Amino acid sequence: MWRGILVLILLAISTVVSDARPRQINPIPFSHSPCSVLDNRPCTPSYCSPLEHGPCIPEIDYPYSENLQLTIESVPSEADRAKYQKPDHDLDTIGDLFAALRTCWSPPSDNARTGMQMSVRFSFNKAGGLIGPPRLTYATAGVPADTRTTYLDAINSSLKACLPLKFTSGLGGALAGRPIAIRYVDNRELGK
Repeated sequence: MWRGILVLILLAISTVVSDARPRQINPIPFSHSPCSVLDNRPCTPSYCSPLEHGPCIPEIDYPYSENLQLTIESVPSEADRAKYQKPDHDLDTIGDLFAALRTCWSPPSDNARTGMQMSVRFSFNKAGGLIGPPRLTYATAGVPADTRTTYLDAINSSLKACLPLKFTSGLGGALAGRPIAIRYVDNRELGK
């Protein structure tokens, strides 16, 4: 019993001493720094054996955000032209999906406006069709209602012309029901 009390006292003293020391600012972001269950800071625990030297934290650079956002320009820049090529196979990755959605876009020819931006949000089903119509989430401020309607009609008709998309079973299962947000930017020089 005395041993248990002594251990608790030593732990309490070590906690007080460690909290009294000034904290060193770690230049490494918390998600990449090694940690222990005894640390008093947020960290990403490693999954490796304690017999290995150093932590092994996966360094994975995810190119897409968790909420699947995409920007489509009417006239892509030279650097982005390769992203606007439709894949010649069933869509197997998020990159393939985004490329297919970029090639679907046909901006309106009449009642168009330079700099017009409009965002919609929708979801796909497993078979590559839409679950309900796209929902308008943003339109450039100060734009007349008929211009907004023209762009929304162009977005809906562009998507309908491409559907259903051909997903692989893996991508179809992963995407089914997940919201996708697309921002359309009409960056054409219309001469108005």
